[in-house]
Amino acid sequence: MELKETNRDPSGAHNFAFQNDSESVDATNLKGLGDSSQKIKNSQNKRTGHTNQGDEDINIESDLRENKHAAVDEEQPRLKGPLEKNYDKICFFYKKHEFRIQCVTYGILITAYLAGVIAACILNFQRALPLFIITVVAIFFIFWDFLVATYEDKITEFFSPGERYLKKKWFWLKWVFRAALVITVICWLIFDTMEQGSRQLISFGGLVMYVLLMFIFSKYPTRVVWRPVLSGIGMQFILGLLILRTKVGFDIFNWLGIQIQTLLEYSDAGAMFVFGENYKDHFFAFKVLPIVIFFSTVVSILYHVGFMQWLVGKVGWIMQIFMGTTPVESLVAAGNIFVGQTESPLLVRPYLPYITRSELHAIMTAGFSTIAGSVLGAYISFGVSSSHLLTASVMSAPASLATSKLFWPETEEPLVTLGSSLELAKSESRSLLEAASQGASASIGLVANIAVNLISFVALLTFLDSALSWLGNLFDYPQLNFENICAYVFMPFSFMMGVDWEDSFLVGGLLGYKTFFNEFLAYERLSKLIHNREKGGSMYINGVKQYMTVRSEVIATYALCGFANFGSLGLVIGGLTSIAPSKKKEIVDGVFRAMIAGTVACFMTACVAGMLTVPSLEVPCHVLLRNASNSTDFPAKTVKLVECCQQLFTSANNSEKIFPEANYNSSSWKLCCQILGQPAFHC
Repeated sequence: MELKETNRDPSGAHNFAFQNDSESVDATNLKGLGDSSQKIKNSQNKRTGHTNQGDEDINIESDLRENKHAAVDEEQPRLKGPLEKNYDKICFFYKKHEFRIQCVTYGILITAYLAGVIAACILNFQRALPLFIITVVAIFFIFWDFLVATYEDKITEFFSPGERYLKKKWFWLKWVFRAALVITVICWLIFDTMEQGSRQLISFGGLVMYVLLMFIFSKYPTRVVWRPVLSGIGMQFILGLLILRTKVGFDIFNWLGIQIQTLLEYSDAGAMFVFGENYKDHFFAFKVLPIVIFFSTVVSILYHVGFMQWLVGKVGWIMQIFMGTTPVESLVAAGNIFVGQTESPLLVRPYLPYITRSELHAIMTAGFSTIAGSVLGAYISFGVSSSHLLTASVMSAPASLATSKLFWPETEEPLVTLGSSLELAKSESRSLLEAASQGASASIGLVANIAVNLISFVALLTFLDSALSWLGNLFDYPQLNFENICAYVFMPFSFMMGVDWEDSFLVGGLLGYKTFFNEFLAYERLSKLIHNREKGGSMYINGVKQYMTVRSEVIATYALCGFANFGSLGLVIGGLTSIAPSKKKEIVDGVFRAMIAGTVACFMTACVAGMLTVPSLEVPCHVLLRNASNSTDFPAKTVKLVECCQQLFTSANNSEKIFPEANYNSSSWKLCCQILGQPAFHC
């Protein structure tokens, strides 16, 4: 007896993938069935002696035949109803014309969107200007991606003669570029110093000092490639120049900061619903931490639709082209602008086992020198400038690659090169709702980590201050505390960034908080100083300075904008070893150097901000004059100061009041008398 029929799937088609296995299984079952029938026959013979073997075989064969006919009956096609037939026709028509239907649908949606944009611009162009700019930028990049994907070979062929010429003449062209760069920097420093004062020179000197320190303590000083270092600093300077020195760039980032701040305020609705109307009574727990949850949800949705991968890819490509860094480290550095230090390596997770030690060091440095978008909202809620936080996040990305390649130069041959087709990881969620839910759930660990760390660190800091005060009291110095110790240690570094000398002690204490604890404590302390300045009042109480100048606040904002602290060491080691176990030894060996490089990258960003910060872009006249009168090294004459003093005296000529505006004080008045050399009756 032989079983030849093979298994079929429920649709009636042969399942070739499992056909051989099915035949062997059926043969085995048949053999087992025969064995069991033989045992039954023998037992029956022993008991009765009247069992007929032929009848038993017939019964077995008839049972198998009936089972086979039943299976065939089940496999016969079922008649479909009219509704089901029409549905199949529609599906067939859609599959046949799927591309055309999608083109028509997208065409209708795009036409409707453009019509809405045009209508909004006609009604009020000023109000619709942000939408118009976003639309133009989106259209540009869509066409750019289309051209690159379609005509990449032709574009490469078109520019290949120029590339060959540059390679041929590069030996003397690089010296021309370097000479032009040096001359440009010198001329800029001369003219900028004449206009803004000498404080920018201190920030420039600090930038040079940090580069030299990184070179001296480099892992391989003789193997340093200066292209990524100088290109990274150059990108920092260009970004800072566009954002901090041009009104258009400043307005764009200021607008972006306002929009992000507005977006984050929607988290108040969820916090109020869960915790009640008095949720702000517990500001940090019920106001700040819900922002982290909400922002994590938004980022997860952007990942699902592919926007984050597209944006990270574009930024990484720009840094890769200009700096000459590898695709992996460029993409991770770009990703750290938007996500955290443990999330950004997931973008290139398949390539992590093949990266070099220098690339691994660059990935860790990028994580230490930037902050995650989720906690960015928390710092904004403290009262720190949103535009400066955004600028710091963007500027620190190229700075991280520059310091990394200076502190740990490349000594191996990278396996993942420019010619490799690098694909970013995609979202695992299947719908927008699932993406939002996953984003909110993923933030649970982050929120808990922030809360427990702050509880433990604040308690530890309070205990440490109490112990140090007791120790200092033994030597008649009860003011001794952790902040004072850190202030003295970091005071020279903060001054070399361009911080006013009388403010460098406060900024040094903030840097100590950030390095030995975390940036949350430092920004919380900075927000108190900002609020004290905005409220006004005495600058010194019992010999302790209560607030800083705006310039010092701006530089401190940039210097603190990074995850480089001792608490993040364990986070980086645990996060990276979980996704790249084969690199555990290299991660442990290089993580401390990466933290130092990340810290210096933040300091370099602060130096560039100190070179380029112009108070006139954001500070009203009464605040500018008050800061100038309180500062010992404020520039004697700047264009903005002269304009503010002229405005003050002009308003005085048209007013009977001695002080035409309540915001101006006698110190501001005396300063303007010195600047303009006004007659005595004004002063």
